[in-house]
Amino acid sequence: MKLDLPRGMRDLQYKELGEISHIRDKFVETAEVFDFKQIEPSTLELLSTLEAKSGPSIIDEIYSFTDKGGRNVALRFDLTIGLSRFVSMRRDLKLPTKLSSFGGVWRYDEPQLGRYRYFHQWDIEIFGSPEVDADAEIIEFVSFFLKSLGIDFVIAINHRSILEEYLTKTLGITDNHTVSEMMRAVDKLAKKSTEQIVDEYKEKLNTSSLRKLIDFVSVSGDSEKILKDSKVGEFESSKVLVELVDSLKSRQVSNLMIDFKIVRGLDYYSGIVFEAKDQTSQIGSLVGGGRYDRLTEAFGRKDLFATGAAGGVERILTAIKDKSIKKVQRPLIYVAYNSREEKMQAIEVVSKLRNLGYATDYDINGRTVSKQFHEAALKKAAAIIIINLDEYKKGIVTLKTESKEQKQNINEIDKYLDQLI
Repeated sequence: MKLDLPRGMRDLQYKELGEISHIRDKFVETAEVFDFKQIEPSTLELLSTLEAKSGPSIIDEIYSFTDKGGRNVALRFDLTIGLSRFVSMRRDLKLPTKLSSFGGVWRYDEPQLGRYRYFHQWDIEIFGSPEVDADAEIIEFVSFFLKSLGIDFVIAINHRSILEEYLTKTLGITDNHTVSEMMRAVDKLAKKSTEQIVDEYKEKLNTSSLRKLIDFVSVSGDSEKILKDSKVGEFESSKVLVELVDSLKSRQVSNLMIDFKIVRGLDYYSGIVFEAKDQTSQIGSLVGGGRYDRLTEAFGRKDLFATGAAGGVERILTAIKDKSIKKVQRPLIYVAYNSREEKMQAIEVVSKLRNLGYATDYDINGRTVSKQFHEAALKKAAAIIIINLDEYKKGIVTLKTESKEQKQNINEIDKYLDQLI
């Protein structure tokens, strides 16, 4: 029997799990600062629920199957859908409500270098507020969170209705299907050239209109400068962007820009959209989000409104690694002993130190003390405590560091360790 994993899956080992935990800790800290309550949406959803968000074609991009009860179900492919379903079902919730989540998601994408079919995502959502300040709260959270990770980023914002106004009022396109296709074409500009997109859509869209739209969305740059442009000011939705920028300025979020190419291709986005991009690498978008009132309406809740953001954890880790930002590891204390007779005393010390909050380890197999020292070196222990039976009976142990070796009272060992580390 050949032991292997399904294509696109992997085992997460200690180092990567530690890095993911580091991102999770920072995320949870930020959620507490902003008073977002954390929940864990179900990993398994009815297929019909996922299709309500993204349409029947989503089945080609997710893990779906028929369960033993004959129900069509699927693994979650993001956290937004579960949070939206949860709030839509809970009419007892006081609105507005602010929720956060962190967990694994599954997508049946083509595996690539650094891209797997199972990965981690964080998510924040505000339900029950149509106010621009709710969108600003989401963007401020993203800025705060990314700063806490030491990432150099810019947040590009847009309002989808500006493009919709341009299509209807300037180009005379009123058909909803054509408008949606135009939006999808614009969404691909981050990865494809104008000519590639024009060629891709030549059978679906009017080439002249598409070129005019692409030329229109090529505007990007300083938010205040662009919003003062008289041509941009003609669009009703530009007033919402002005209000958003003003709110973000009062929140001290300064790394903003306007980018009309940001549309977040999915049809359920209904207003402000944004992406946070790493400025020092080719990773691209780290976070994406915006207002998606249409999704909660699809779940039968026109009173909910919704705005949020989500980010890929592994992608953020790549950005952090590019800057050589390391998670600070808790120093390890290693307890060594000379003979099996001293092993129980060593275990007592290990337990004592662990209860005091120190990361502590010892040799389970009873190997020679020289091998124990070697293991402590491999584990990069900050200090080694050596147990000698006669000394231990007097309450004394030997504390060994890279620079010195000294006798210490076991009952006061925490004082010495605190000074050391």
